[in-house]
Amino acid sequence: MRATAKAKNVRMSARKMRLVIDQIRGRDVNEAYAVLQFSKKKAARPVGKVLRSAVANAAYRADEEGEAVDVDELYVREAYVDEGRTLRRWRPRAYGRATPVLKRSSHVTVVVETRD
Repeated sequence: MRATAKAKNVRMSARKMRLVIDQIRGRDVNEAYAVLQFSKKKAARPVGKVLRSAVANAAYRADEEGEAVDVDELYVREAYVDEGRTLRRWRPRAYGRATPVLKRSSHVTVVVETRD
């Protein structure tokens, strides 16, 4: 059983999110929850939400198809972060100049699957 969850336009740069995503890729779901719970990174919270959503999607799909899925048998098959849209803002600087401020966002995707 495979299930996917996505979070789009998360207001954090993809580079920062990838540091957290790399820690949970390939791990069991319970182990990934533990890693995210004790991580000091701010990105751990939105990644945890997407992981919980993917697990809930797997349970829902299994229920719809009449199968039984044990949440403890799920693992993170794929987890990746893509760059989202960038908000461009301007900040005043010396001598009447302006410099751009790039407020980056990202799209998070987590795929969970049962171990066979």
